[in-house]
Amino acid sequence: MKKLLAISVAVMGFGTTAAVAETVGFSQIGSESGWRAAETTITRQQAEKRGIDLRFSDAQQRQENQIAALRSFVAQGVDAILLAPVVSTGWDNILMEARDAEIPVVLLDRRIDAPDDLYMTAVGADSVHEGEVAGGWLVDEVGDRQCNVVELQGTTGSSVAIERKQGFENAIADHPNISIIRSQTGDFTRSGGKEVMESFLQAENGGRNICALFSHNDDMAVGAIQAIKEAGLNPGEDILTVSIDGVPDYFRAMANGDANATVELTPNMAGPAFDALQAWWQDGTLPPKFIQTPSTLYTQADDPEGEYQRRKDLGY
Repeated sequence: MKKLLAISVAVMGFGTTAAVAETVGFSQIGSESGWRAAETTITRQQAEKRGIDLRFSDAQQRQENQIAALRSFVAQGVDAILLAPVVSTGWDNILMEARDAEIPVVLLDRRIDAPDDLYMTAVGADSVHEGEVAGGWLVDEVGDRQCNVVELQGTTGSSVAIERKQGFENAIADHPNISIIRSQTGDFTRSGGKEVMESFLQAENGGRNICALFSHNDDMAVGAIQAIKEAGLNPGEDILTVSIDGVPDYFRAMANGDANATVELTPNMAGPAFDALQAWWQDGTLPPKFIQTPSTLYTQADDPEGEYQRRKDLGY
C-alpha cells in the first residue's frame, strides 16, 4: 500500500499526496559510461540529502529489465519512480500501470515516445541543442576547408542518439565542406567506440581521409582516441574530436592534447527531479513537462585539467 494518503482530486492522472514521500524507485539504464555512473552516484546523494529511501535497479541496458523493475516498484507501492529509459518506445503499458497506481514517473536524461499524460515530467538536456553546439564548434574550427567526419552513434533507438545526430546535422547543413562519411553505433561504450573507430580508420586509408570525429558521448570518444593512437595518428591534431557529456577521462584527454571539445551534460538530473516531486507532494504543484538542464561547451582553452579534478571530486 502507498504510504501516503491521496487526496480526493487527481490532476492529469496522478493522485496528489498530502505529505512528502519517502520512497522512490530508480530504474537506471546501466553503467555503460562514466557519465552514467556519475548520474547514479549523484542521484543517491540527492536522495540521501532529502531523506528519501531510494530503491535502485540497474537494467544492464535492457528494456525488459527496466519494465520488470517498474512493475516491481508499482507492486512495492513506492511514492514515485525515476526512469532513465534505455530506448524511446515500448513504455505505454507499464506507465499506464504506474498511473493507475497513482505513482508519478519522472524521466531522467532521455525522452520517450508516449502520451505525455503517462509521466509527470522529463528532466534533461535538449539533446538536439547539444548536437548543434558540437557541430557549431566544428564549423568554427575548420572554417572553409574540406572536413570529412566520422560519427560514433549512441544506442540505436535511444532518443538521445537520434536527437544528438539531428542537432549535429542541423549545424553543418549549410556548410557543404563538412560531411559525415561514416556513421555507426558504438552503443555508448568505450569498447564499442574503439572497435568502430578501428573499422573507420581501416576503411578510410588508415584514417588519413578523416578530418574529425563526432561522438555521441565521451566514453566512445575515449575508446576512439586509443584506436587513433594505435593507428599511428595524433588525435586532436590529425583527427579533431568533439563529443558530448563532459566526463573526467575526456577532460584528461583534452589536457593531454588528444581531444578538442566536449559539450557538458550535467549528471545531476535527480536534483531538479526531486525538487519537482517534493513540490507536487507538498501542494500539488505540477512541474512543466520538460525541465531543461544547461549544455556548456568546453575546449582545450577551458582548464581541462582543473575540470578533470572538479568532476572527480563530484563522484564521477
